[in-house]
Amino acid sequence: MTQFVLVAGAWLGSWAWDEVVSDLRAAGQGAHALTLSGLAEKRRDEPVGQQTHVQDIVDAVERLDLRDVVLVGHSYSGIPVGQAAERIGDRLARVVFVDSNVPADGESFVSAWPDGRAAVEASIAEHGGFWAPLTAEEYAGQGLTDEQISRIVTGATPHPGATLTEPARLERPLGVLPATYIKCLLDWPEPSPDVAELLKSEHWRLEELNTGHWPMFSEPHELARILLNATMNP
Repeated sequence: MTQFVLVAGAWLGSWAWDEVVSDLRAAGQGAHALTLSGLAEKRRDEPVGQQTHVQDIVDAVERLDLRDVVLVGHSYSGIPVGQAAERIGDRLARVVFVDSNVPADGESFVSAWPDGRAAVEASIAEHGGFWAPLTAEEYAGQGLTDEQISRIVTGATPHPGATLTEPARLERPLGVLPATYIKCLLDWPEPSPDVAELLKSEHWRLEELNTGHWPMFSEPHELARILLNATMNP
């Protein structure tokens, strides 16, 4: 049995994966959605760094003694998921990046935001060390219904700022890991340059999803289908 470990992006908790988890379990697979430290039901005022999020994922895999693991990282969480993937050793079957950032050794989440870095850092400074969630208006054009947008906005919590500014730590090139990258076309039709370079690896595959940046809400059943297919056709 494949064990999916799903980690949502900034501002979100395990609840974001509810419909995807249901589909994966209905298909006879294991599914474990995680909430990272400092978010949702794990929200706290003290600082949380990026390596805490990496350890959250590693600890969950080891605590549950999971094997044949598919780590799934959405958006920001591609960065800690990519680091955790190399740290769980032979427990890993595949890592799936869902329209996500990918880690680069010595680089942070905001490193890849040359045009938006100042805005993110200003939000962190203004909100006591946290990145403020998006407003409902900022989800327009992403294939979401008003009800889905309301669900995201209502459930979102401020994101720990240090996780966005601390650099990633990788022991080996990310391209050697067995990986699938899911590009959500409404968000931006082409993979970023760093992802495009990784996709040249024989170990990486590209899948496309005709929806916006939050497919666990806008297209949960199609997303679950792609995840399941990634395990059957590695």
